[in-house]
Amino acid sequence: MTVMKTSMRNFFAHKGRMALSAVAVLLSVAFVCGTLVFTDTMSTTFDKLFAATSSDVTVSAKGASDSGETTADNGKPPVMPASVLGEVRKAQGVKSAEGTVFSTSVTVVDGDKDNLSPSSGAPTIVGSWNGNDARTMKITSGVAPKGPDQIMVDADTADKHDLKLGDEIGVISAIGTHTAKISGIADFTVTNPGAAIFYLDTKTAQQSLVGESDVYTNVNVTAAAGVSDAQLKKNVTAELGGDFQVKTAKETADANQKDVEGFMNVMKYAMLGFAGIAFLVGIFLIINTFSMLVAQRTREIGLMRAIGSSRKQVNRSVLAEALLLGVVGSVLGVGAGVGLAIGLMKLMGQMGMELSTDDLTVAWTTPVVGLVLGVIVTVLAAYLPARRAGKISPMAALRDAGAPADAKAGWIRAAIGTVLTGTGGFALYLASAADKAQDGSLWLGLGVVLSLIGFVVIGPLLAGAVVRVLGAVLLRMFGPVGRMAERNALRNPRRTGATGAALMIGLALVACLSVVGSSMVASATDQLDKTVGADFIIQSDSGQLVTPQAVKAVKSSPDLARVTEYKWSKADFTTPDGKTLKDTAITAADPSYATDLRTETVAGKLPDAYKADSMSVHEKFAKDHGIHLGSKIKVAFKDGSAADLTVRAITSSDVVIDAGAMYTSISTMAKYVPADKMPLDSLVFASAKDGQQDAAYTSLKSALHDYPQYTVRDQTDYKDALKDQIGQLLNMIYGLLALAIIVAILGVVNTLALSVVERTREIGLMRAIGLSRRQLRRMIRMESVVIALFGALLGLGLGMGWGATAQQLLALEGLMVLDIPWPTIIGVFISSAFVGLFAALIPAFRAGRMNVLNAIATE
Repeated sequence: MTVMKTSMRNFFAHKGRMALSAVAVLLSVAFVCGTLVFTDTMSTTFDKLFAATSSDVTVSAKGASDSGETTADNGKPPVMPASVLGEVRKAQGVKSAEGTVFSTSVTVVDGDKDNLSPSSGAPTIVGSWNGNDARTMKITSGVAPKGPDQIMVDADTADKHDLKLGDEIGVISAIGTHTAKISGIADFTVTNPGAAIFYLDTKTAQQSLVGESDVYTNVNVTAAAGVSDAQLKKNVTAELGGDFQVKTAKETADANQKDVEGFMNVMKYAMLGFAGIAFLVGIFLIINTFSMLVAQRTREIGLMRAIGSSRKQVNRSVLAEALLLGVVGSVLGVGAGVGLAIGLMKLMGQMGMELSTDDLTVAWTTPVVGLVLGVIVTVLAAYLPARRAGKISPMAALRDAGAPADAKAGWIRAAIGTVLTGTGGFALYLASAADKAQDGSLWLGLGVVLSLIGFVVIGPLLAGAVVRVLGAVLLRMFGPVGRMAERNALRNPRRTGATGAALMIGLALVACLSVVGSSMVASATDQLDKTVGADFIIQSDSGQLVTPQAVKAVKSSPDLARVTEYKWSKADFTTPDGKTLKDTAITAADPSYATDLRTETVAGKLPDAYKADSMSVHEKFAKDHGIHLGSKIKVAFKDGSAADLTVRAITSSDVVIDAGAMYTSISTMAKYVPADKMPLDSLVFASAKDGQQDAAYTSLKSALHDYPQYTVRDQTDYKDALKDQIGQLLNMIYGLLALAIIVAILGVVNTLALSVVERTREIGLMRAIGLSRRQLRRMIRMESVVIALFGALLGLGLGMGWGATAQQLLALEGLMVLDIPWPTIIGVFISSAFVGLFAALIPAFRAGRMNVLNAIATE
């Protein structure tokens, strides 16, 4: 009989036992393929959108970003005079040209002042209705806007917020609030990835977004027949000179794609990383499955050897079974991956990012990657069991089949595991003792990898000790049944260790991230308590700057002792060492900010930095450029003139809030920057009169009622918002780690199921001498619980060690507080017991249904 025929026969004879391993491969491959299909589809969607919305050539102001979005720190989009349109039309090869105005620094609200911006983080765009937009938008209801009292909205936003013709909408920009009624609803002829888009007529857009007529943010140019985009760009540039940005359709699309590419790459590689973790966990499942199948077929393999099969043939037979398992699981996984991608697209649709299945992109590389990865991982995981099978001698045919002879971990394995664990622990110690976070992070990575591998290798040795302790605490109270469950878990420490290790990996990452996240929140909260002296913080959650009208409303609020404005801009610094640093951040604030933020100084006093023509620098900047108190720095303000500012204070670099900030006063900045070029406030701080905090909080919210783009937070609100942000990120990560934990649960189920098959005769004998079905099922459930808790103890202990070390590195960046989230750790540990109970349901049920006589007669 050929090797392949033998492998096929064995594979289908044990297809039930292979099923869970196949599911593990399926899930892992599906996650990889689903991620690739999903991100490729997003790329296709954005490519089509940007290609469709880009004119042949686009002219924009010099200060615009590469993608054309608003960059000005006065809250207005960079503009160019309307006369540019006439000059563009003179260029050779121009068929038509149209001036437009748009801005993304806006908030749009309905009649009840509820925000109409997307919840997905996609932009809100308000612009003038133009011919270029008409190529990608079709008016399905009403008419295009004409006059200041009309506005048009995209159909997706209208459906989401139940908007209809005639509804009143408010557009809030740096200029103020412009109110209009919906005159039309336009649907996308291309996929809209979630943006909310509103259209005004050109004159109204100019006045409400920029505050002046005869200006444009963009000029869209269409090429005449036979003129290439590159030639048209060259002609337009020659006509205008070098004072404007001129881009072809491809260049504009590429710039827009670059903006979203970073986000998509982060998401793609993060999801692939979690898929890799699931593959790693699946390896333990596959190793266990084939190890147990080989152990149960010891006599069969011995007979094969006795009738002439060589070691290589036996080895190849087991590997061929693994190959079949890998192919079946991977093929199904590729199909499931496409389904997963569609599910992710639907989920993103619920979150506001609309992705059409018409753009579903399955590159030929995706199924190839899934198949190759799934098959290689499966075959590699089965190599050790296959090698073990090849070593079975013909004499094994004369012995009873049973557990393999090497049930106890060997001394060599124990020694290697101890060395790896010890080396990993030492690397973690070096990480915690590092003086620089960058150096420590390398030791942290090495320590995590080595300690994880060490725990996996030493797992069987740890299983004996940990299971005995768990048995003494949890199982002994159940009498003989509990003791049998403990002994079953101890029967094969290698198997128990491998099963527990699969669960350990996922829970170690959960514990580590929980410790890091909790420590970040605790550290930031501690910093807020120690350094922030203001009672209230007023800002826009969408990043919109605070307008002078809103600042005036804040200052008019009663019960306030002081209000501090805070601006951020860029300037070119020329330092005493002769170096010029382009586009360096500088913060301008009222002198009261020295009280609102109690920043530690290493030289001088921070209030002095707010004197006329004065500033502060941070300690690292001072050391790098030889700056001391009294040094002069030439500061060329953006959109203003240059000033020689005197350094009056040097702040500590070991801070979290406003780390690296360099301060000057608003009055100093206003001396060198024209009033119409002054940046708007990024934040506004306010403090209540003594004993008037509650009244001031209420009056502030009331004063800003007409400015729904801003949020008023007291320190408690700010801490809660920070906790929610980190909590949402952790929940997302936990959701991705759930895949690895599900695969680990499948491993527990498979181990128990195969263990029940292995102990069929033993179970029959126990039932014959009086063990009831209920007691048998309880024994298997308790064995499962002990294995799960063993993995949880190892994982949580290891993860807390990683997390504590990571916090020591974060302490070098100012996050000084180590906080162990004991409720989370204890909750995960208890949940692991329920995982064990759940994993044992099917194996325990099947064991209880065994016919006693048939079980006893089993060979």
